[in-house]
Amino acid sequence: MKVLIVGCGKVGSSLASQLCIEGHSVTVLDNDPTHLTDITNAYDIMGVVGDGTSSTALLEAGAAEADLLCAVTDSDEKNLLCCLIVRQLSHCRLVARVRNPVYNSEIPFFRESFDLAMVINPEFAAAAEMSRMFRFPSAITIDTFAKGHVELLEFRVPRNCPLNGLSLAEIRSRYKHEVLICVAEREGDVTIPSGDFIVQSGDILSLVAAPKEAARFFKVIGINADPVSSVMIVGGGTITYYLTKLLINSGIKVKIIEKDHQRCEDLADKLPGVQIICGDGTDEQLLREEGLGEVRGFAALTGIDEENILLSLYARSQTRVNAKVVTKINRITFNQIIDQMELDSIINPKTITAEYLL
Repeated sequence: MKVLIVGCGKVGSSLASQLCIEGHSVTVLDNDPTHLTDITNAYDIMGVVGDGTSSTALLEAGAAEADLLCAVTDSDEKNLLCCLIVRQLSHCRLVARVRNPVYNSEIPFFRESFDLAMVINPEFAAAAEMSRMFRFPSAITIDTFAKGHVELLEFRVPRNCPLNGLSLAEIRSRYKHEVLICVAEREGDVTIPSGDFIVQSGDILSLVAAPKEAARFFKVIGINADPVSSVMIVGGGTITYYLTKLLINSGIKVKIIEKDHQRCEDLADKLPGVQIICGDGTDEQLLREEGLGEVRGFAALTGIDEENILLSLYARSQTRVNAKVVTKINRITFNQIIDQMELDSIINPKTITAEYLL
């Protein structure tokens, strides 16, 4: 498939690299030659310097021959204009990144009016995945299929779990639930298990099931499947806004800690009834005073990866209950080291967006 990506920022680079790995023919159009040089040196990708709202630049980049165009610049308006121009040049499928919360309710209108195949919002996609994790805290990751009717859940088998020492065949005959354990990871080795695979504590299993069936299965084997009752969020960015909206709609109490006073006022206007604390989320005393030890969920959503990692490690050490901890990391550079930290659940908005498109 011939793919044209307009915008070579974090999302564009992530999309380009993964599409290239998948074997597609990828061209990237961007104003910044430095960004293009970095991605073209790393992957077998063509780079074109130019503006995504210029028909000349789009034609030079191959818009007329493309099968798919992804407009993922930092500007929502520019992405939509780019798709509008390309629609006059080609009949390819169009994907636009629209991330501004103001436009979130307008996405169905944009999709129909601009004839878009898909509208992607990295922040909302990340918030939606975090929301599912807080509703099902025992899962490490949750992927949805068939409009939410089927879920793929990844969880770690605890020490006292009744699954320990049982084969998959025995699990199915004993519990008689409509779940399929399809992937097993043990000490870094990933396998697709057969019926005689013996489950051990510490294994990371992935299962496919309908949401209600998965919840029943987890309750039977003694793994918590109830949603958290309260969540503390450090960082007041766009993801926090989307996540808070989703959580309060599910009846979950939310407390936000943000150090920028103006941003606190903005959130207070947009999220009436939500407790917002203006303060430094890295202040141990502040976290303790605001009840970190009692919350059932914690999300580190600042703009600094290292800060989020330290906050999550601290939260795991301070919560008196087995709280669900979610960490946002934008740059996955040291995967092996991060995995050894046992950070519970890690969210990368750019990777989620790329996987969603793929």
